[in-house]
Amino acid sequence: MSAARALYSLLTWCAQPLLRRKLRRRAVAEPAYAQAMDERFGRYPAAAIDRLLAPGGSAGRLVWLHAVSLGETRAAAVLLERLREQLPGMRLLLTHGTATGRAEGAKLLRSGDLQVWQPWDTPGAVARFLRSFRPAVGVLLDTEVWPNLVAGCRRHGVPLVLANARLSEKSLRRAQRLAALARPAYGALSAVWAQTGEDAARLRCLGAEVRGVLGNLKFDLLPNAEQLAQGRAWRAQTGRPVLMLASSREGEEALWLEHFQKARAHPAADAGQAADVQWLIVPRHPQRFDAVQQLFERAGLSVSRRSAWAALPEPADLWLGDSLGEMALYYGLADAALLGGSFAPLGGQNLIEAAACGCPVLLGPHTFNFAQAAELACAAGAAQRVAHMAAGMALATQWVHDAAQQGAASARATRFAGAHRGAAQATAQAIAAIVQSAPAPPGKPMR
Repeated sequence: MSAARALYSLLTWCAQPLLRRKLRRRAVAEPAYAQAMDERFGRYPAAAIDRLLAPGGSAGRLVWLHAVSLGETRAAAVLLERLREQLPGMRLLLTHGTATGRAEGAKLLRSGDLQVWQPWDTPGAVARFLRSFRPAVGVLLDTEVWPNLVAGCRRHGVPLVLANARLSEKSLRRAQRLAALARPAYGALSAVWAQTGEDAARLRCLGAEVRGVLGNLKFDLLPNAEQLAQGRAWRAQTGRPVLMLASSREGEEALWLEHFQKARAHPAADAGQAADVQWLIVPRHPQRFDAVQQLFERAGLSVSRRSAWAALPEPADLWLGDSLGEMALYYGLADAALLGGSFAPLGGQNLIEAAACGCPVLLGPHTFNFAQAAELACAAGAAQRVAHMAAGMALATQWVHDAAQQGAASARATRFAGAHRGAAQATAQAIAAIVQSAPAPPGKPMR
């Protein structure tokens, strides 16, 4: 172990009590964070291990797929579907870091599959995780590279790959400042498949073995057809245009509110006629739903929450999207959307689902986490960048008051989403080739 990783390991070991305290605090708002907390430290109930070794349990190889949060878990769904085709009889070990990811991941499990928390990145927790499950392969999605996790897989003979990989310029600079940790970790991955050529170049700067540029799995995600139809039906009955602030992050609702109030008081202001539409606000994180409602109500606005709707959305100054897993419904309901995370310096959110639903998007200046997708969408006319929130509200309002302009933008969004599909099949084939060529892990039968 290098001196850098030894120091890092000491710090992560010392941080374990702090992690437990943080999880208990988060569990106040999201009780799932208190669930099976010992799994975070590589300690699993005997029942889980017994299930793994049950008679007939070795019929298929155990494929470990790590999807840290909700977005990665949804991308994992389409990859998993293709993997099951490539590896008939495989069993899934699914790990997560967030409560929303775990809840979504539970929908992907079949008989014989397992779901546990991602092990905290100490040598001990990682070793206990790998000794317990002995996966035939480990698949990390997007950006989840942890020094001890990678080193532990190398030591235990588990091929570990990074799929759907992306790395922004900001993340590259941060990794280069921590090169003593980052370069050995990226260099020890068995394979990396990047989303874009730019991602591939940055990953190679850290020593990663990039085997190909396969695109973004999220383009292969098809929106829930029932939700999309319901949203569109509600939009048709609303009687006025619907604009959405999608996946908003902390501080963005207050920024939106400032310009909304100006637009109400002075319709000729920069925000244009942004008050002359039905606004839908969908916060990114569920623990903030109540706080966002309180923010608007303190400003004198009435709020109707999705969880209270029955046959139709209830009349109010604002609609609040307070449900999980219904973004297709919200994008179907909206004529256009402002993308959260891009109006505060947070790197933006994924715009691909909006495009797949035919919902044109306005982007703020901060999209470094999804730079390539944002650039491609703008080039295709599926999205348009604006300098600030007021400009976005004004342009979105202009779009939705011009049916021809809105219809053309919607069609461009749909075409853009369809033109970039295919990453899931290519990635599944590449992973299956590694599984099929890997020797059985020592000490336990191949699963």
